[in-house]
Amino acid sequence: MESAQRLQQQEWSELIARTAQGDQAALALLYDRTSPWIFGMAMKILGNREAAEDVTLEVYLQVWRQAALYDRERGTPAGWLTTLARTRAIDRFRADYLEKGRRTPLETAAELPSRENDPEEDSVGRERRRIVQAALATLPPEQREAIALAYFWGLSQSEIAEQLKTPLGTVKTRIRMGMLKLREHLAPHEEGLAL
Repeated sequence: MESAQRLQQQEWSELIARTAQGDQAALALLYDRTSPWIFGMAMKILGNREAAEDVTLEVYLQVWRQAALYDRERGTPAGWLTTLARTRAIDRFRADYLEKGRRTPLETAAELPSRENDPEEDSVGRERRRIVQAALATLPPEQREAIALAYFWGLSQSEIAEQLKTPLGTVKTRIRMGMLKLREHLAPHEEGLAL
């Protein structure tokens, strides 16, 4: 099984190298071999078939433009494609979130796919998420919402103020007070969270 995966990665690496030289047939073959997996990842993050199809096409356009930047020494083709797809899908998710002005529950962030492959790491990651979610649940809703927008969705404090229609100073205070409370709640778990 391991040798089959190694051969697959080698084939994908060669297809990326040929794509970097302008070989459209290599890109088409790479697309055929990997797009179901890329689409599945985008679908899991976005939960919208049309958006996942768009992201999948954007990934392969990016591969076409940036294949020469792929470095075998820095990671596998699967890792590179995963990074491209995950970044594109999360950017699309954030853009859709801001555009529609909707509020997505914090639990959605915990459902985003993890980069961890090892079952033990997955278990540790789940435990970390459980601890952090429990700590977040102790915060007042306005502090929890401000922190979620900052740390899960990557919004700046100015963007949060605009999104919530709240003064910037209030947003800063909510985040600061919430972070102090989180630090207090998470202190007993510090060693486990630092893994």
